Amino acid sequence: MELVNDLLPLAAMMLVTGAVAGILAGLLGVGGGIVIVPVLDVALSIYGVDPEIRMHVAVATSLTCIIFTSISSARAHHKKGSVDLRLAKAWGGWILAGSLAGAVVASSVNSLVLSAIFGCVALIVALKMLLPADNMTVAEDIPEGLIAPAPPLIIGGLSSMMGIGGGTLSVPVLTLLNQPIHRAVGTAALFGLLISLPGAAGFIVSGFGDSRLPPASLGFVNLIGVALIAPVTVMMAPFGARIAHRLSKRHLSMLFGSFLLIVALRMIYQTLTA
Repeated sequence: MELVNDLLPLAAMMLVTGAVAGILAGLLGVGGGIVIVPVLDVALSIYGVDPEIRMHVAVATSLTCIIFTSISSARAHHKKGSVDLRLAKAWGGWILAGSLAGAVVASSVNSLVLSAIFGCVALIVALKMLLPADNMTVAEDIPEGLIAPAPPLIIGGLSSMMGIGGGTLSVPVLTLLNQPIHRAVGTAALFGLLISLPGAAGFIVSGFGDSRLPPASLGFVNLIGVALIAPVTVMMAPFGARIAHRLSKRHLSMLFGSFLLIVALRMIYQTLTA
């Protein structure tokens, strides 16, 4: 009976997380951890998870949810021919390595460090969304030579530490490297799988047996969260999408940027006041 009393509030928090994340994902045109992680962090705080591991659980659970959504998304984009397989082969190994390294580093630092990283990166992405810089590029093509591994390593490492999939960092980076937006989005969906698999595995191993974990956890991955967040997010996303269709692309960009700005400032404030 005591176990049931523990699981029910946790399940309720996960359902709320999935519902809020789904509506925001449909409204803002994004999915994955950039929405799930901050909402789940608040839910786990309300549930009473130890602050020292709260972000670890949020990030790890988000990465595991992304495994399933990335498979579906990557298959759909591949059917439409928008996955750049040449780039996937060139960057895939480096993204995997970066993701695994990011999970190892993330599991060994305090939750406040993860909050700071999430907040700073989210702030940069928010500013890009808020400023009229859609057509800006920094190179004519994908870099080659000695600096070639740098972008995928950074994308994999930061994404794994933040619990996000391929789109949030991969799409801006690829468009800055003069790649067509549809190809960037399609390829980023595949990168999401390469980020989430090793990232989730790293968090499972590093968190295994931690006595501070909430019930039904496998390492830092909360299985109740995985079981409830992903399907509820999918169910609720159409409600947000209906609202989104009433807004212009620029208004959506401003809305997403504002959402990320609020999330970023909250994470940074949380770090500075701890």
